[in-house]
Amino acid sequence: MSKGSDQEKTEQPTPKRLQEARKKGQVAQSKEVSSALILLSSLGVFLFGGSWMFWSLSGFMRGIFQNLGTFRLHDVSTVSAFLLEIFEQYFLILMPLMLVVFVAGIAANIFQIGFLFTPKPLIPDLSKLDPVKGMKKFFSLKALAELVKSLFKIFSVGGIAFLMLKGELETIPSLIQMSIAEILSFIGRVSFNMCLYVCLFLIVLAILDYVYQRWQHEKDMKMTKQEVKDESKQTEGDPTVKSRIRKAQMEIAQRRMMEAVPDADVVVTNPTSLAIALKFDAKEMIAPQVMAKGAGFIAERIKEIAKENQVPVVEQKQLAQALFKLAEVGDSVPVDLYRAVAEILAYVYRLKGMGV
Repeated sequence: MSKGSDQEKTEQPTPKRLQEARKKGQVAQSKEVSSALILLSSLGVFLFGGSWMFWSLSGFMRGIFQNLGTFRLHDVSTVSAFLLEIFEQYFLILMPLMLVVFVAGIAANIFQIGFLFTPKPLIPDLSKLDPVKGMKKFFSLKALAELVKSLFKIFSVGGIAFLMLKGELETIPSLIQMSIAEILSFIGRVSFNMCLYVCLFLIVLAILDYVYQRWQHEKDMKMTKQEVKDESKQTEGDPTVKSRIRKAQMEIAQRRMMEAVPDADVVVTNPTSLAIALKFDAKEMIAPQVMAKGAGFIAERIKEIAKENQVPVVEQKQLAQALFKLAEVGDSVPVDLYRAVAEILAYVYRLKGMGV
């Protein structure tokens, strides 16, 4: 497993991987959720508005047949007006159902994946025309699972319909003696009950399928360890390059720090391993500032530069340790150390005044 393509996908997908997949339209989505919600919404419409839709449609058709002899369809304009009126009436009757189905379809998708619009799935992809890849998808485990689910769905819905009709077999012969209204009522009742039980079955199937789609999506999005490393390099940068950048930045900072040592008023040492360069300008500074500090080799270099530029070097072990610990380069001296630093500066100023 030396190559990334040969490695097993054992790592959880990174947020970047999931975001890129979402932009491409690759999300965990179950079609069964949409089917179940649309069917349930349609049943609700028929339950509360089915009577109105039926009587409106029957009244409209009755009016057409009653006045059929009075229609005069002489030319194209009268025919088009007649057909337009029929279309408008049908549209007004079916509009509640179409509106509910439209809203249910959108709600099902928003429930599963949130608001998402991407044109990438519509862009032609020539790689999809590869017959080898197509055959692999056709005989894949995912295709087999979809086939099993479809067969299970067909046989289950057929079984529910068979059981519902089997329970009404005794009533069917008596339909001969019933009126048309009673026959239509019987058909409507049986059809509604059948759709209701089918809908309940689809809801259970939708829940199971949604869980499966989530699991399958997470499995498909998993990454190899090499892919995780490559993505980390892309987002955070190559560790080797970052190390070089940090090293260069430290060198630049040290160079600037060393360049500030000649302007210091005093260098406090401990005396061997620490060195802190201090400066105080009453016109520009509220308190003395740390111009440079270092330990080991850097401390020795600070002391060398100080001696070369005649900057006094004062040994004060406790003060040097406190300044090195509490103050960074460019910071003002901590308030607790004002007195000790002031004594050192006063001593240095006296030396300079005496020409020492």
